[in-house]
Amino acid sequence: MKKLALISALAASFVAGEVAAATEWNVSTWGKRRAFTENLEKLAELVAQKTNGDFKLNISYGGLSKAKENLDGISIGAFEMAQTCAFYHSKKNPTITVAELPFSRDVTLTRMTEIYMELFKHPLVVKDLARWNATLLMPTPMPQYNIVSKSDALNQLADFSGLRVRGPGGIMGVLSKLGAVSTGVPFTEVRQSMDSGVIDAASFAPHAHLATNSYKVGKWATTNLNLGTANCPVIVNTDALNALSPEHKAALLGSVDEALAYYVNNYDNNTTGKYEAAIKESGLTQVTFTAEQTAELNTLAESVRAEWVKENSGDFDAQAVLDFTKAQFAK
Repeated sequence: MKKLALISALAASFVAGEVAAATEWNVSTWGKRRAFTENLEKLAELVAQKTNGDFKLNISYGGLSKAKENLDGISIGAFEMAQTCAFYHSKKNPTITVAELPFSRDVTLTRMTEIYMELFKHPLVVKDLARWNATLLMPTPMPQYNIVSKSDALNQLADFSGLRVRGPGGIMGVLSKLGAVSTGVPFTEVRQSMDSGVIDAASFAPHAHLATNSYKVGKWATTNLNLGTANCPVIVNTDALNALSPEHKAALLGSVDEALAYYVNNYDNNTTGKYEAAIKESGLTQVTFTAEQTAELNTLAESVRAEWVKENSGDFDAQAVLDFTKAQFAK
């Protein structure tokens, strides 16, 4: 009888231990599953595989938080992982907005991934995100943004004057010097806002133009703007990361490179081509800037980078962060 009780107790202890060993993380993002979220989806798949389902990442599309509140949610531990964009709250994560500045370079997604990963390890960047109890896990690399607009096609840079554009800080920093007006509208309302005249144009990477259907109401699209892209990293709650068992932590961190490789391959071989085909099929005029126009844009871009340094130098060594990032783009 005692032997049976001991066996039962040991069995109960084993089951309890198995339950305790299982880990589930809530992951906050927004919209619907799309090319932008494939790094998260692949990461979740890999982590589950490597841990035989003992570590699960439950991805929520808008059910946990609003997109612009994901950093705050990570800070208070409302969820363990989230996707966010630096320009949503530039004052809260100023160091990583450097990657959204116009560097006037069209680089591959693979190289963008490398640039982000190096930037995320910079001591000033780590310190900046630590204020929010956040650790940068991996980037969501995107191509250089281009504009789709329903206005009359551009003939000269001066035609940007008065154009109401939805776009991130670096790009709008340049375009505003040409008279464009930065106009914020929610991502999910972009097409409706273009239809109703709230905005004239949207500046996005290919996946976002596809997701918002901006091209269906547009008349023209740029092909070589090359004034930057959004920096939308995947962040984790630092306390939650440190609380993981060694096995689960290894599974998570060890899956990042493979998840990113999958993401880049999918974007390069599916999304970009799909967007280019949609632009052609919809009959949009493709606007390609001349060498002279590009040179003028580059001059304006340089002034925007200088303004960023001046604006942030009181809070951290902005020049050092800019020089570091600029050197990465130059490689």
